[in-house]
Amino acid sequence: QVQLVESGGGSVQVGGSLNLSCTASGSTSNTYCMGWFRQAPGKEREGVASIVGGGTISYADSVKGRFTISRDSAKNTLYLRMNSLTPEDTATYYCAAESTYPKCVRMQTTVILGASASASEFMYWGQGTPVTVSS
Repeated sequence: QVQLVESGGGSVQVGGSLNLSCTASGSTSNTYCMGWFRQAPGKEREGVASIVGGGTISYADSVKGRFTISRDSAKNTLYLRMNSLTPEDTATYYCAAESTYPKCVRMQTTVILGASASASEFMYWGQGTPVTVSS
């Protein structure tokens, strides 16, 4: 089992920045890939960014150039640096992890397409951290 705990969410004005963190504990060897997803009120959960294996990184078009995903394996922590935030970025942000290559390909594809992902789509999820961007 893997436990994921997000932190770093909050309220920020348009154009501002936030840094999200996701710390993994437990059987962290099962985190071959990790990713960030978000769910706005009344909308489905969508892929934002992912990092697979040694460092294959993918972003949804909506955040490309503004968000940066990174991972510190020594600290078992995933990060998301978010710049130039807009009200459309307002959502609860979730960290996800998977242990198998096929599922990680699925995660990467979901992110690239900005597609939706149900809570059962991937094995491990955090509890989410809210981000609010106001004008």
